[in-house]
Amino acid sequence: MNLPSLATHATEFAYLGLVAALLVVPKILQRLRIPAPLTAFGFGIAAGLVVQGLGGDPTLALLSTLGISSLFLFAGLEIELAAFHRGRWPLAAHLVLRAAALASGAWAGVHFAGMAWQAACLLALALLTPSTGFILDTLGQQGLDEEERFWVAAKAVGGEILALLVLFVVVQSGSAATLAISGAALVAMVALLPLLFMVLGRHVLPHAPGSEFSLLVLVGLVAAFITKQLGVYYLVGAFLTGFVARLLRERMPLLASDDNLRAVRLFASFFVPFYFFHSGSVIPPQAFQWQALALGLAISAVVLPARIGVNWLQRRIVFHEKARSSLRVSVALAPTLIFTLVLAGILRERYGIPDVLYGALLVYACASTALPSFLKGRTVDFDPARVG
Repeated sequence: MNLPSLATHATEFAYLGLVAALLVVPKILQRLRIPAPLTAFGFGIAAGLVVQGLGGDPTLALLSTLGISSLFLFAGLEIELAAFHRGRWPLAAHLVLRAAALASGAWAGVHFAGMAWQAACLLALALLTPSTGFILDTLGQQGLDEEERFWVAAKAVGGEILALLVLFVVVQSGSAATLAISGAALVAMVALLPLLFMVLGRHVLPHAPGSEFSLLVLVGLVAAFITKQLGVYYLVGAFLTGFVARLLRERMPLLASDDNLRAVRLFASFFVPFYFFHSGSVIPPQAFQWQALALGLAISAVVLPARIGVNWLQRRIVFHEKARSSLRVSVALAPTLIFTLVLAGILRERYGIPDVLYGALLVYACASTALPSFLKGRTVDFDPARVG
């Protein structure tokens, strides 16, 4: 056997070992109250430090894209507009408070940290935006009743939509022309997605029965890459695709059927660990400093209690809930893992934030995500394949 053949087999075995490790080991370590995404993220950090250039591996990058896109595709598919109509006024009040908190955080970043306003806005988003995909898929383990689960889901999804809009505006705000062109492109994509689905439903699906899942994922990936080129990352396009498919459920019932939702769940459950692994593998060694750890813990000690306290107070005033019930809802909204990872990367690539602050954001993301598990005394398991 020649050397190129040996190298090829070694690479194949390495990928197989990685798949086995990411699908099995995080589940085993959950008994230590370590959420599975944090284990995969830690694996990526360790592998990136050992294997130089691992973060640039195209196969891992593709698997990572499939993971984050499918997760946000599913998040869009889960939106129930009728349910949101039920709690529209309390939800509107919540979004007003969230917008005020984002504005206050951005103001603090500009005036106390000397950041550009765009970077300060993204930093506020990174610290204050709940990770909706993680939260929705752990709702069944939070010990919440039906009403509490509804409000956690509503606030998480509402906050995510607001954050995506702010992210788009901030990233494209370099000039009025750029914002106008990108905005027009995004509006065009939203307008064309229903037409694309209906064309596929009329001319493709009758001749390819059972292909609804494949077409849904394909359109989601295309939309994700389009929004990536617009500078707002993959998750916006994937989320919009799922949302549009959900709106078309009456006209195209098979597109967002329960079977398709389960299929997207299973698809995401396989690929999402690669997203966290890849996110860890691209972190530069300069981010691992004691100052970053100290700053991250300090940010967590200030921001997490403030976020939980504001949500707790809001529910006590608006809904007159008992203190324990309000606390359960507030803690369930604490995790920010995915959004913080995405925005920390954008802040580093586009705005050149210091390595210490970049590392501190990673520490904060891990702390916010692990918090519910430690407060509840058991691991809150993130698994998109589980029906919540």
